[in-house]
Amino acid sequence: MTTNISDRLKTLGIDLPPPGPPAAAYVMAATTGNTVFLSGHIAKRDGKPWVGKLGKDMDTDTGKAAARSIAIDLISTLQNHLGSLDKVKRIVKVMGLVNSTDTYTEQHLVVNGCSELLFEVFGDAGKHARSAFGVAQIPLGACVEIELIAEI
Repeated sequence: MTTNISDRLKTLGIDLPPPGPPAAAYVMAATTGNTVFLSGHIAKRDGKPWVGKLGKDMDTDTGKAAARSIAIDLISTLQNHLGSLDKVKRIVKVMGLVNSTDTYTEQHLVVNGCSELLFEVFGDAGKHARSAFGVAQIPLGACVEIELIAEI
């Protein structure tokens, strides 16, 4: 890459927040070999869980914004865990869980909020495999939760 990830974040106007602590008995990141697994991160707004259910009290664009905010938190956790985002060879897999009604079918569009930002930040290395699921509930009532796997 000709531009390092920190420069790209600055260009995008993104200041990484401090990484959050785990909410239960787990770690936020674990490395084995050349693979980093990030635990699920829930959407937050103003430091609190971003609560809502897609298809009931939240629309797709708002869910997409929530997923984008999670991407920023995931990047922050990667930075904290690795010491430098330039160690990331590629984002391998993203899994998104969307708190949604049983008739809501745009989970894939919600999770695009995360995927699109990862492409912007990491370029071709941000292109990843992905799953997006609708679920009945997410811890703390959050609207979206996303986990990530990266190669270093």
